[in-house]
Amino acid sequence: MRFSNSFLDEIRDRVPISAVVGRRVTWDRKKTNISRGDYWACCPFHGEKSPSFHCEDRKGRYHCFGCGVSGDHFRFLTELEGMSFPEAVQQIADMAGIALPQPDPQAERREKERMSLLDVMEMATRFFQDQLQTAAGAKARAYLRDRGLTGRTIETFRLGYAPESRNALKEHLAGKGVSKEQIEACGLVVHGEGIAVSYDRFRDRIMFPILSAREKVIAFGGRAMAPDAPAKYLNSNETELFHKGQVLYNFARARRAAQGRAGERDSTTIIAVEGYMDVIALHQAGVENAVAPLGTALTENQLDLLWRMSPEPVLCFDGDGAGMRAANRAADLALPFLKPGRSVRFALLPEGKDPDDLVRHEGRAPFDRVLAEARPLAEMIWMRETAGASFDTPEKRAELEARLKQVVSVIADENVRRHYQQDVRERLNAFFQSAGRGGDRRQNLQSRGGRQGQDRGQAPQGPRAAGRGVAVSDRLARSGLVRGHRDLPALRESVLALTVVNHPELLLQDYDEIAGIEFENRDLQRFWSCLLTVVAKAGARLERENLREQLEENGFEALLKVMNQQIRNARLWTATEEADLHDVVQAYRQAFALHSRNKELRWQKIELERELAEAGSDEVERGSALIRALSEVQLEIARLENQEAIIDGFGVMSGRVKGPAVSHG
Repeated sequence: MRFSNSFLDEIRDRVPISAVVGRRVTWDRKKTNISRGDYWACCPFHGEKSPSFHCEDRKGRYHCFGCGVSGDHFRFLTELEGMSFPEAVQQIADMAGIALPQPDPQAERREKERMSLLDVMEMATRFFQDQLQTAAGAKARAYLRDRGLTGRTIETFRLGYAPESRNALKEHLAGKGVSKEQIEACGLVVHGEGIAVSYDRFRDRIMFPILSAREKVIAFGGRAMAPDAPAKYLNSNETELFHKGQVLYNFARARRAAQGRAGERDSTTIIAVEGYMDVIALHQAGVENAVAPLGTALTENQLDLLWRMSPEPVLCFDGDGAGMRAANRAADLALPFLKPGRSVRFALLPEGKDPDDLVRHEGRAPFDRVLAEARPLAEMIWMRETAGASFDTPEKRAELEARLKQVVSVIADENVRRHYQQDVRERLNAFFQSAGRGGDRRQNLQSRGGRQGQDRGQAPQGPRAAGRGVAVSDRLARSGLVRGHRDLPALRESVLALTVVNHPELLLQDYDEIAGIEFENRDLQRFWSCLLTVVAKAGARLERENLREQLEENGFEALLKVMNQQIRNARLWTATEEADLHDVVQAYRQAFALHSRNKELRWQKIELERELAEAGSDEVERGSALIRALSEVQLEIARLENQEAIIDGFGVMSGRVKGPAVSHG
């Protein structure tokens, strides 16, 4: 039986390779580091007295430095225990708790189709490479030369050029027997309703092939040559081969570079930068372990890919406001998924510089200095919440304390969360003690009691923040990341959250749908994560009083008061604890439907704006239709966001209450 690559990857990911190998070896206690998933033993393939057999969970590989054997889960079982490959797959699948897939002719056909699409993408890559060397590609070659790229680097990354033509690639592939359906399935042309004749998606652009983990071309990124192009960078659309949020540019090459330096100091570090050119420039300067998300904010899946390569990847952001906001989002993304031995660090570039700028003239040395100053996640969180703000009153300091409690409450791992809470207490104690000692004199504050110049009541910087901390804090303040006050949640979001707090039995009726609600407000995101954790522990014994008490203990008392005031000011009584459950259920369903519709409309708006940006200047009719559709979506969004419309949508409470009558005054 033939197994798909996706199935083999899934069971490998679910079963640590140490669990497979550990059945046949005894781990050496001195050299093994369990928290890092790093194991050593005497080699089971040849006799030895000192352990030279290395097994690494993060990479899913084993290697013996004595006899040279290496492999993955399946190879270990086939070579050491003499199993056939299907038998080895069966055993790993059993360990993963996954049933073997039944023979499926349709699935096998799709797999063949997928392989044929990879062949088409390879043909397109070669076409773009060839076009770069033609007369039409001269300006693209000049651009790459001006960016300092050598011919060897251009060849390594297989850079190419898409000519300024609506059908050059399409005709080239058709001439080689590629069907219209295959070209469309690869995302190489723009097609669909309202488009009479499909046309090349990439035109007059430098082309960056995007590779899968198995180093097959699955998509492209294109950098516009024309200064007035609607989109400077354009990626392939989502296809059978390509899902943007699950891919990192240069993933396979960076992983291989890290593995190839096994045993070197910091050999497992992976660096995430912001763009294609940053990755390529770093590679040319000798930093081969860099990757980049594909033109969007880092996603959960991409973060998981980073952790597969490194227990503490370094996230490197440009030194401008947009870069700092990206760092802020990445910090919030990582917090819930922290575990012992799994975190992130932040390297902040000089303002106005990107990695390409740093290495182009002076080589890797300036970039290495930036990496050496990479800050831990805990310090970044502290700086973000305190930089540029004044805490000269007890109320402001109390708000800071409550906000930091909320930030760390989303960490799912109990041990890591406890240590973050301890870190927050130590930083706050050092800050408050220093702020209370000095009257109006200048205080040199650090987060753990050190000293660095700030006025009384001003935010401390993190440990080892001398010199560089002030500049970074100023950038944080200018970039808009510092919140002088908590942003209020939208009314519809407050209704959804507070109704569940006041009537937790809703969760027992429809947990999956309610638990999956996505909030836009950052404080509510943390609040919701904490609430679901409390609910999971309580199970069927869930009670309103206990739920509210635990939320308040985790620092959400102020947020609960704010939301309660919001719904009472808006006279939305079905969200209060006094409301009858029958009315609550009806109103909640309406509120949930409105919330879902709002998110759907926002996605439609984003997609329409993208299509409008991609529409050619000669597509007048299509452009007009897109503008009309976008206008309609914007009008409906405005209507939904109007408070009167929201209140009307929630309905009016029938008047039945469980307790005393509610005053509407």
